[in-house]
Amino acid sequence: MNLFRRSLLLLLIVCLGCAAQSPSPNQAAVGGRTSNGKEPDQLSQKIERQVRSFYKVPADLKVLVGPPSADSDFPSYDSVIVTIDSGQKKQDLKFLLSKDHSSMMRLTKFDLSKDPYADIMSKIDVNGRPTRGAKSSKVVVVNFDDFQCPYCSRMHQELFPEILKEYGDRVTFIYKDYPLVEIHPWATHAAVDANCLAAQNADAYWDFADYIHANQREISNEKAPPARFDALDRLTILQGQKHSMDTVKLQSCIKTQDDSAVKASMKEAESIGVEATPTLFINGEKIDGAVPPSELRAALDRALRDANLPVPDHAAATATPAAR
Repeated sequence: MNLFRRSLLLLLIVCLGCAAQSPSPNQAAVGGRTSNGKEPDQLSQKIERQVRSFYKVPADLKVLVGPPSADSDFPSYDSVIVTIDSGQKKQDLKFLLSKDHSSMMRLTKFDLSKDPYADIMSKIDVNGRPTRGAKSSKVVVVNFDDFQCPYCSRMHQELFPEILKEYGDRVTFIYKDYPLVEIHPWATHAAVDANCLAAQNADAYWDFADYIHANQREISNEKAPPARFDALDRLTILQGQKHSMDTVKLQSCIKTQDDSAVKASMKEAESIGVEATPTLFINGEKIDGAVPPSELRAALDRALRDANLPVPDHAAATATPAAR
């Protein structure tokens, strides 16, 4: 139960970080007082204390209690909106309140006519993105990546080659950009350079991604930001030459540093709940962080079964060859 409560509080805090809903103008209690400055009524005070106690709401967050409403789906209950207010963000929580005001509960209503995973995937634009693995599988992995992120490097090296060896013939892998610009100053530049390669050659993009994720320190060890950008550009040009790309076109793309596509990818990521990297979506199922390969396999296997596709034989893939 304690873990459950902590999880609920964490959910509240996360919601406060990503939602900015305005409270109803009819809300009764604001920071322990009614909207007209008078002392809160007894019911509002009871509700506020229950919410603060159960969810362990920090003292510096306000709890705003709205008036009971008869719009509940349950005949014996009214509804009441309780807003958690951090001063910058607000999140509304809807509770059921018994008609006699003796009890309150919170339920989550799910619309089973909709598929949340399919809804997520419908919001991700993968047109023109380089792919790895199966060309057009029913199972698609989208990874929102940051070239300077050490956890992204770890995830990348788990996906390629380990996971790719097992799933490459039945799963499509796609990367999208989500550079954490506040803490990773050269990540956007790397993403732009990678996209310059992707515009001409998908293999060049993946070779660049492989190299950068395996050699992040090589870039970071450059003494000044311009030197880091120059190092990225040199590596990009080398990949272009390796794959016989149009060098003049590539150099022009690198020089322009048009980050509009990167920003669009970041905006898209935030619209579907991405807050950190790496964040993967396996047919819409969200995977946060550099999780162990076993967790990736579990999600991939589940997606394959749902799509009526065969699951790899993991025992065969991990078996140690017999000594001769």
